[in-house]
Amino acid sequence: MSTPRRALVLVDIQQQYFAGPLEIQYPHHKESLPMIGRAIDAANAAGLPVVAVQHTAGEGAPVFAPGTPEFELHPDVERRRTAEWKSLVKQYGSVYAGTDLAGWLREHDVDTVTLVGYMTNNCILASSVEAEFLGFSTEVLSDATGAINLANDAGFADAKTVHTTLMALLNSNWAAVGTTDAWVDAIESQQALAKSDLGSSAMAGAARLA
Repeated sequence: MSTPRRALVLVDIQQQYFAGPLEIQYPHHKESLPMIGRAIDAANAAGLPVVAVQHTAGEGAPVFAPGTPEFELHPDVERRRTAEWKSLVKQYGSVYAGTDLAGWLREHDVDTVTLVGYMTNNCILASSVEAEFLGFSTEVLSDATGAINLANDAGFADAKTVHTTLMALLNSNWAAVGTTDAWVDAIESQQALAKSDLGSSAMAGAARLA
């Protein structure tokens, strides 16, 4: 297997997710933010391309409004920024939709995108799915991402259920899911993260209920 040519993409690690109704609940941001910092430090040390993404809902919007404190990246991210980082602002769930990210990654000879940030149940999911069509392999760091509690007319799921379910779903098809520690080890050994597939996941799921 060839050595992955990685980029680390920091997805919406904005102040909006650290208080209020969108506050990340599982893994709680007090746990996931230090892992994000560890991933950034490892990427910077290894010379990997890093992309810092911010979501906008438009001027004057109730959330993710440019010019508000909530729109800004968390200070733990900002203080690690280097001049080589790429910054972009997106309007959709996927980091690729309506942005120049895919072209920029190809220009930098990247074939594997590592996603950290928020939320598992929105932008991490959307970005992982779109990457399949674009031809990028995806890695998702399970302890450097996070979800919120969700309830609507279709039902309710607590943040732990949302996150752990989506990690299993992504690892079955769209992404290699691993911990930050495993990812740092993979960088150092120039290896890919281990990944399942839909058939194996289906068989293992059936066996669990047998």
